Amino acid sequence: MPNVPPLLSLKGISKDFYGNTVLEDVSFDVEPGKIIGLVGENGAGKTTLMRILFGMPVITETGGYGGQIELDGQPVKFKSPFDALDAGIGMVHQEFSLIPGFTTAENIVLNREPMKANFVCEVFGDRMSILDRTAMRTRAEKAIDRLGVKLDTETLVSEMPVGHKQFTEIAREINRANVRLLVLDEPTAVLAESEAEILLEALRRLAAQGISIIFISHRLHEVATVADTIVVLRDGRVVKEAPAAGTSVRDIASWMVGRSVDAKRPDLASRKFSGEALKVERLWVDMPGEAVRDVSFTVREGEIFGIGGLAGQGKLGIPNGVMGLYAGGGTVLLHGKPVPLNDPRGALSMGMAFVSEDRRGVGLLLDETLEWNIGFTAMQIQGGYLKSYLGGLLKLRDEAGLRKLAEEYIEQLSIKCTGPKQFAKELSGGNQQKICLAKAFAVGPNLLFVSEPTRGIDVGAKELVLQSLRHYNRDNGTTIVMVSSELEELRSICDRVAIVDEGRIAGILPPDADIAEFGLLMAGEVKQEAAHA
Repeated sequence: MPNVPPLLSLKGISKDFYGNTVLEDVSFDVEPGKIIGLVGENGAGKTTLMRILFGMPVITETGGYGGQIELDGQPVKFKSPFDALDAGIGMVHQEFSLIPGFTTAENIVLNREPMKANFVCEVFGDRMSILDRTAMRTRAEKAIDRLGVKLDTETLVSEMPVGHKQFTEIAREINRANVRLLVLDEPTAVLAESEAEILLEALRRLAAQGISIIFISHRLHEVATVADTIVVLRDGRVVKEAPAAGTSVRDIASWMVGRSVDAKRPDLASRKFSGEALKVERLWVDMPGEAVRDVSFTVREGEIFGIGGLAGQGKLGIPNGVMGLYAGGGTVLLHGKPVPLNDPRGALSMGMAFVSEDRRGVGLLLDETLEWNIGFTAMQIQGGYLKSYLGGLLKLRDEAGLRKLAEEYIEQLSIKCTGPKQFAKELSGGNQQKICLAKAFAVGPNLLFVSEPTRGIDVGAKELVLQSLRHYNRDNGTTIVMVSSELEELRSICDRVAIVDEGRIAGILPPDADIAEFGLLMAGEVKQEAAHA
C-alpha cells in the first residue's frame, strides 16, 4: 500500500551538543513491524539521536535540535519522555533505570500498577485503593512470556545478575498497552551469547506482531542477523542505508569506520616471561549474580592474562573480589606479598589498579572534569599532581600538571571531547570507558585489572582500546588481567585465557587453541583439566 506513511520518519535531524556537532542532516524511515539496525562508531551520534526521538530533557536543556520527526506522517515534537510513551514509543537505555529495592514485577508495571478497592474506599474514596499484587504478577508474567525468558517476578533487582536486569527493562516496555516502536540501546552488551540469542528471537516475534524496533548494537553479527534494514552513522551523518539481506559484518564494519577492521593474534613466539606477578588461591567472592566459589590461578610477570566465561558464572567477581569491592576470602599474593582482601585502598596502595565494568557507578566522577577524573586516583593514593606549600602543611592541585596529563590521554586514546575541562557526564558511553582506562594508566600500576574494557564501544574504538592495552603492557612491562565477555577479544590480545564456569576455573588455554575447546569449557563439559596450566 504505497499511500501508507512510515510509522516513523526522521528528516534532517541536526544537533550541536556541548560545542560538538553530534548530528548533521540525519534522515531515515522506520516501517511498521520492521527492525532497523542502527550502527556507528563510538560518538557517531546514535544515543543522541534516540534521546531526541524520546524527548529527553538534556536535548531541550542544550538548545534543542534541528529537523523534523514525523509519526504516522504527522509532525511531532515530544517535550518529555512521557509524551513519547503516550505516543507508543518505548526505550531501553544503555544504562539501567530500574529501582534496586523493587521486585521484577514491581519494576515491570511501575507507574501502571493495577489497584483494587477495599472497605476503606467506601469512606475515603479511590485514593485508599491498594496494589493488586496478583494482577501485577500476572501482567509481569505475560510480558516475560512474550520475551521467552525465565525470570522470577518476586526477585529484587538488587539481587539479579545484569542479564536479568536487561530482560526486566525490556519486559517493562513490552508491558505498555500501546507500544508501537521499541528503541533498544545496546541491549545485548551485558548478555552472554545464549541470552542474546533468546533476546533476538524475542525481537523477531515482536516485529511479527507489528511492533517496529530500532536496534542499536556494536555486536555487528547480531545486527546483520536480526535487522531488516541497516542504517550506518559516521561522524553524525548517515553514510549508508542498506537491506540487511546480503550484507556482511565486514561490510558494516568498513562502512562504520571507513577502513578495514581485522582481528589480530598475539605473537606468542616472541613473548617471554620471568617470575610470578600474581598468585590467587582458593578465592571466593560474594558478588550478587557473579559469585566466585573456589578460584586458583597464577599470572606471570609482564603477561596479559584473560578471564572469560558466560554471564553469571563468576568472571566479573574475580577482579571485584581481589580489589576489595565485594566481600571475599582466600589468598592473593602480588610479587609474593599478601594482598589485603576487603580493602580497596590497600590493594591500590600495593600498586594494583582496576578498570571496573561499572564505569558510571564505580569508575567515574560524573559531575567532575575529565582532568580531575584522570588524575584523581593518582592524587588520592600516590599524592601525585599536588603542590606542597608551607613545608607540606598545605597541598593544592597542580592544575597545569593535571591539564597536561589529561591532554596526553585524550590524544593517545582519541577521546572525543571539547577538552580537559569538559564534564565526564557529557561524554558518550564509549568515551567514558576510555577515561576509566586513562585514570588507571595514570597511576602507573605494576598490575592492572581491566573488566569489560570495550563494553558499549564500537568496532573501530575497540581496536584502539585493545591496542592501547597492548602498548601499555609492552612499553611499561605492566602485567594485565583482562576480563571480557567477548572471547575473540580475549584471543586477540591475551597470552593465556582462563574460562570460568560455576564460580571456578574450568581451564586455561593458549589463545590459538581450537575454538571448540573454549566452547567445551564454557559449556561446563570439561572441568579443571587445565586450571593450573
